[in-house]
Amino acid sequence: MGVVTPPTDRTPKQDRSRATRRRLLEAAVACLAEHGWAGSTVSVVAERAGVSRGAAQHHFPTREDLFTAAVEYVAEERSAALRALPVQGRTAVVAALVDLYTGPLFRAALQLWVAASNEEQLRPRVTELEARVGRETHRIAVELLTADETRPGVRETVQGLLDMARGLGLANVLTDDTARRQRVVAQWAALLDDVLN
Repeated sequence: MGVVTPPTDRTPKQDRSRATRRRLLEAAVACLAEHGWAGSTVSVVAERAGVSRGAAQHHFPTREDLFTAAVEYVAEERSAALRALPVQGRTAVVAALVDLYTGPLFRAALQLWVAASNEEQLRPRVTELEARVGRETHRIAVELLTADETRPGVRETVQGLLDMARGLGLANVLTDDTARRQRVVAQWAALLDDVLN
């Protein structure tokens, strides 16, 4: 996530509004990743974004609106970055997909999942969001791996890769799992070569 330049008085109102919204979304993801659901309030996010609580509530009337929009926003940014990857070897593609699940976005999404498991009003929103993000990630993985899903077992293999990547992300939440993760990525890339070629 890049640094957003604070708007000036000469910035058109619509651009200032967009910049404020973006700062709020990025601050919300950072707060969720660092403090979890319980420690991430609209006030905390507004302060981190450098805006008033009223401005935050103007853009996002509820806490649920703010945090689901934040996770969706960053997921879209990551999807765009994945789609922009140059065609590479499978090891690089597997590593890029695994990286999706080891950064702040995954930590934030994980906090949102845990909160949704306990909060009825949040659960349907998070379930729908995760289904959409999951379908898009799968579609991008198929493209990057040049996988032919008409062949038996290929769809399940790609989904297995994404499930494995999520598991590696979970393992990385408590401790730095980089060394083991690199070996697993190399092994999965070799397995994919066998299945996809």
